Amino acid sequence: MILWAGLGSGGRIDIGSREVVARWHAAPMDHAEVLLIGGRAGVGKTTVGWEVSALLRSEAVAHAIIDGDFMGQVHPAPEGDPHRAEITESNLTAVWANFAQRGYRRLIYTNTMSVLPEATGMFERAMGAGAGIIRVLLTASDETARERLVGRELGSELEQELEGSVRKARLLDQRAPAETVRVTTDGRLVADIAREVVAATGWAGPHFARRS
Repeated sequence: MILWAGLGSGGRIDIGSREVVARWHAAPMDHAEVLLIGGRAGVGKTTVGWEVSALLRSEAVAHAIIDGDFMGQVHPAPEGDPHRAEITESNLTAVWANFAQRGYRRLIYTNTMSVLPEATGMFERAMGAGAGIIRVLLTASDETARERLVGRELGSELEQELEGSVRKARLLDQRAPAETVRVTTDGRLVADIAREVVAATGWAGPHFARRS
């Protein structure tokens, strides 16, 4: 999923039927920033990503959002690219270039493993070596993730998703960099989770305070 929410003509932002003046809550940006939202299957990455976008739009913060799963969603895998890493990076580079040409500097990117160190190079190549990277790892218990996946996966891949979710949760917990902001999602409202994620970015106003 890809959404733009940002600058229109004259440095303004269109939100619904009304036009408001863009409010930049930091110094003018000469480099890109990306918010990486990672986490196991069933943790709520896509849902939280869209709510983060909604909160940023309410604060007139220009940004774009990409669901990283779709950047490599092809079958079969391209020749010489069995893990679809090259096509994912190529698509991200092309899409971000279109956003950047139109003045966007902030990106929300959701993908399970995006917060791991080995993904850093892809974002630096796609968005520039000086791109700021903010990592947020959403977490949920096995029970919570299973309940969500059972309600979501109506096709033939439920067992595969359940197994992969447990395995990747362990991997992410062990290998996410120390600076990664970990946000639990068990028993919480989406809006509450998203506010904590927005606070971690520093992109919105001071009323988005980090939890102590």
